[in-house]
Amino acid sequence: MSSYFHKRIFDFSILIITHLVLAPIWIILWISIPIAIWIEDKGPIFYTQIRLGKDGKEFLLYKFRSMLPDAENETGAIWAPENDNRVTNVGKFLRGRALDELPQIINLWKGDLSLVGPRPERPEIMTEILLYFPQYKERLNVKPGLTGPAQVYGRYATAPEDKFKYDMEYIENMSLVLDVKLLAISVGYTLKAKWQKQER
Repeated sequence: MSSYFHKRIFDFSILIITHLVLAPIWIILWISIPIAIWIEDKGPIFYTQIRLGKDGKEFLLYKFRSMLPDAENETGAIWAPENDNRVTNVGKFLRGRALDELPQIINLWKGDLSLVGPRPERPEIMTEILLYFPQYKERLNVKPGLTGPAQVYGRYATAPEDKFKYDMEYIENMSLVLDVKLLAISVGYTLKAKWQKQER
């Protein structure tokens, strides 16, 4: 059996176990977060983006909205600054705990994402990066992840070249043991509300 099959089984097992064990917490989050987002500005609850998956296949990524409605109408797809004034008050809280990423569980069930892997880029951003760093495309050789080595060991402002180094080291040493290690570190950041490295 391929390593990708084992990885898929691992992803499903973790999802099922955590949903069974932490069911009350999931229910609270899925009810309270949408209510908080709507109360703040009466805007949409969810936000979607086109991202690039394995082999460059496009898919729709789901998030809880953390920015003002129509935040990109004037700017288009850009690298968001670390202290982005377009982020709402609820959005700051969600991002600080990686809770804005919660709807990506849908992408995990669909198979767009794995639990661990290089974070998926937007097509516009990928095109921009490839103009000066064509090797970056090698990240598309594996399925992207909900969290990844560049998010665990890097920072929000980590340059694409450095993200590439982290991601390629992961790709070359992929294993379930490594996935467990990276997930544990990611959960630790979330519980401490210090997810400052999260790529948006």
